Amino acid sequence: MKPKDLVLGLCIAALLVSELFLFSANQQKHDAQSKMDAAQHDAAATQAKLQQVQSASDSQAMENMRLNAENKSLTRKLSDLQRQNTTLNDASQQLSQQLTSVQQAAVQQQQQIQQMQYDTQQTQVTNEQTSCMNNLRQIEAAKNEWALETGKAAGAVPTENDLLPYLTGGIFPVCPSGGVYTIGAIGSSASCSIHGSLPAQ
Repeated sequence: MKPKDLVLGLCIAALLVSELFLFSANQQKHDAQSKMDAAQHDAAATQAKLQQVQSASDSQAMENMRLNAENKSLTRKLSDLQRQNTTLNDASQQLSQQLTSVQQAAVQQQQQIQQMQYDTQQTQVTNEQTSCMNNLRQIEAAKNEWALETGKAAGAVPTENDLLPYLTGGIFPVCPSGGVYTIGAIGSSASCSIHGSLPAQ
């Protein structure tokens, strides 16, 4: 074999080896590019998920802030209501105490009124009884005068008309309590159906 052919063969062989290495390098480059593209895609997807998570986290944070603000507002309102309730309870207790005092005063006043009415009734009864006894004394005095002037003895019974001339104003007295007078005989006491007879002298 000629040296020229040998060199040419070596050059061709070197060229083939170079092409083989170049092909292999291109294949590796292509594989690397594919892996890089896949990695970039995964990175983009991961970034999108991260943004979604971040957005959800921001939304959750805003919701938490809103809930915290609402909770604070409700807490203030509850505190205000509790203060109002305490104030109303105090006012209710004061009103209850005032009502009790008024009721006690009303009971005392009612008792005083009843006592006054009783005293008034007793006074009226006493006054009517005193007036009635005075009327009986007038009747007794008229009976005695009638007996002296007419000479009637004990046991004689005068009528109202018999006694009119000896009574003040010529009028037969009337019991203020509505009782009925019994003149009675000379020697016995006149009496009232309500207040009875004159007390013994």
